[in-house]
Amino acid sequence: MKYSKLCEVYKKLSSTTKRLEKIEILCSFFNELEEKNIEIIYLLKGSFLPDYDQRDLGISEQILIKALSKAFSLEPQKIVKKFKEKGDLGDVGEYFIKEKKQNSLFSNDLTTEKIFENFKKMLSFEGKGSIDKKILSLSELLLLAKEEEIKYLIRTVLSNLRIGLSVQTILEAFSKYFFNGENKDLIEEKYNLSNDLAEIFLSSKKGIRELEKINIKPGIPINVMLAIKVSSIKEGFEYCGRPAAFEEKYDGFRMLINKKQNGEIFLFTRKLENVTNQFPDIVKVVKKNVKAESFILDSEVVGFDHKKQKYLPFEAISQRIKRKYEIKEMTEDLPVEINIFDCLYINGESLIKKSFVERRRVLEKIIKEEKNKIRLAIQIITEDEKEAEEFFKKSLEKGNEGVMIKNINVEYKQGRRVGYMCKFKSESNELDLVIVKAEYGEGKRSGFLTSFTLACRQDDEFLEVGKVSSGLKEKEEGLSYEKITDLLKPLIIKEKGKEVELKPRIVVSVSYQNIQESPSYSSGLALRFPRIISLRPDRSVYDIASLDDIKRELKLFKNK
Repeated sequence: MKYSKLCEVYKKLSSTTKRLEKIEILCSFFNELEEKNIEIIYLLKGSFLPDYDQRDLGISEQILIKALSKAFSLEPQKIVKKFKEKGDLGDVGEYFIKEKKQNSLFSNDLTTEKIFENFKKMLSFEGKGSIDKKILSLSELLLLAKEEEIKYLIRTVLSNLRIGLSVQTILEAFSKYFFNGENKDLIEEKYNLSNDLAEIFLSSKKGIRELEKINIKPGIPINVMLAIKVSSIKEGFEYCGRPAAFEEKYDGFRMLINKKQNGEIFLFTRKLENVTNQFPDIVKVVKKNVKAESFILDSEVVGFDHKKQKYLPFEAISQRIKRKYEIKEMTEDLPVEINIFDCLYINGESLIKKSFVERRRVLEKIIKEEKNKIRLAIQIITEDEKEAEEFFKKSLEKGNEGVMIKNINVEYKQGRRVGYMCKFKSESNELDLVIVKAEYGEGKRSGFLTSFTLACRQDDEFLEVGKVSSGLKEKEEGLSYEKITDLLKPLIIKEKGKEVELKPRIVVSVSYQNIQESPSYSSGLALRFPRIISLRPDRSVYDIASLDDIKRELKLFKNK
């Protein structure tokens, strides 16, 4: 397919904020898709791989500037100057391509097939000389692109397509196109199991029975079930019913542990990232202590200090998630304990539709506990509020965050907060939000980003809910201004004076005093006295608080 065709779709999608109009545009585009070019559907969300494949091209703005320099035979400084002017490398590419008069007369057409070919080559480049090979491969595509094509190509390479299209809207378009608006829940459920838009499209095309066949497979990460926050044990019972299961809530990170039939073990975060290489200690413990041919286990991994015999806060082990080097040293310095709390698949059979009680029984049969290495989540099942309160207090005394409350009679519903699972913490005024803007500081903080605009999620949009500048350290230990600046700088989209606009990628946990209505922010709400508690590299922008979550928090404050 000519890339220009897809760019026409991008342009139409960018021209409207109305979801129904976007769905109509997508349905019209689906008429163009055939099985042989189904990969194009990934390009709609600015990627070229299914969501479960978290590899990326490794192309930074600096590398792209070099590729533009090579493609247009320009000095890099000239491109950098124009970038500072426009604030968007896509717009910069479009500007310079207009100056290259002969481009539209003599170049071949850029096709989606060529884009996939070169992108896949770039993924394979490793080691010495890989950057130069990527620049060459990318500049070849830039030379073939015409005006608007280059803008969208560059934005795709930088994972910042900016056409206002979410996966949710694409799934709704599948429902409209294949089933006349029906089976939305089924499509979403199957997508959460496969994380592959192309598979959902092709299965839907073959009919409802084919779609229903999609199931979980070890080695492919799924979207996990998410908890809603409650302000009391009583409210937890209201959501989950009586009796309910209560489990200790650990200050760690979620991990899906997969074992394939051939014995291979894969570890995935809730962001679908493959972190198997970063945690060889977990692989070793799982091989020794989980007695099953194949499985998918849901767990919380917690840092544990063997000398002091106490749990470590999340920040202590978060650095292991991204670590690619000195893995052995990290496993020794920051050991972890695996707390298994659910089983979604066992020996070729999906347990998704089984009740929580049935899934727990399976765990009890296959897990061999080993002190400070692996264990079942500590649990009680009760309908008594006093017993639950006592369990909660004991959990806090152990250094845990609080308790998880679970409906014992329901299936596993992944990917959304459905009220089957709640969390109750001692410090309940806490939200996961994403940083969308930042400002440079002054004086001793000059050169560092020191004030951050936070946003929640509402459908396809990120809505601002306040600014935060406290919670970070001046020095290098812990989460410092220098560290967060290093993380945010590569995500800058635009600069205006001291303020920068950012790709929404960095998720932080934030505490606050309360919430108030405010016309100053796009959400209409503002957090009072927010404070950054920690970075959450294990969480994606799909995991952050929604506007509805924050409105619910506001209601709780008003009722106090």
